[in-house]
Amino acid sequence: MSDVTRLLDAIQHGDPKAAEELLPLVYKELRQLAAAKMARENPGHTLQPTALVHEAWLKLAGPDGRAQFQNRAHFFGAAAEAMRRILVDSARRKLAARHGGGQSREDIAGLEIAAPSGDDELLAVHDALEKFAALDPQKAELVKLRYFVGLPFSEVAEVLGISEPTAKRWWAYARAWLHTEVAAGH
Repeated sequence: MSDVTRLLDAIQHGDPKAAEELLPLVYKELRQLAAAKMARENPGHTLQPTALVHEAWLKLAGPDGRAQFQNRAHFFGAAAEAMRRILVDSARRKLAARHGGGQSREDIAGLEIAAPSGDDELLAVHDALEKFAALDPQKAELVKLRYFVGLPFSEVAEVLGISEPTAKRWWAYARAWLHTEVAAGH
C-alpha cells in the first residue's frame, strides 16, 4: 500500500493529522498537473498553478478535512475534476458582463489589442463535455483527466481501470466527438 493510499485511509478513519501529511506527498504531482494545464492558458491569465493547486486542495479536503477517497487513483481523479471546475468557474467570471463580457482588452503599454482569450474555448469544451458525459461518463472522465489535468495515457488508464490502448482509442473517439460538438456550437 502506498503512503498516499495509507494516508487517504487514515483520513477516512478520522485521523486529523493525516491530511497535513498527505499534502506534502501529493503537492509536487498536483503542481506539475496544474502547471501543465496552465501552460495552455494565455500569458495574462490571473490564476497561477500554485493558486490552482491550493484551491483544488481546499475543495478536495472539504470543510472538515476528512475527504473520502478510495485510493491514489480516486484522489487524482477528484483533483482533476476540482481543477477543471475551478478553471471553468474562472472563465465564466471573466466572461461575465460585469467583467467586460469577453470584450477585447487593450495593452496600455503598447496600446495594442491583446490576444483573444481562451475562455470561450474552455467554456465551449466544458459545455460539450457535459453533453458527452450524459452519453458516455467513462470517456468523459478520460477527457477530464487528459485535457484538464494533462495526465499521460498510462496514468489515465490506471485511474479508469482500463488498458492503455483502450484509453488511446477512447481519447481518439472523445476528441472527434467533442471537436464536432464544439464546431457545431460556433
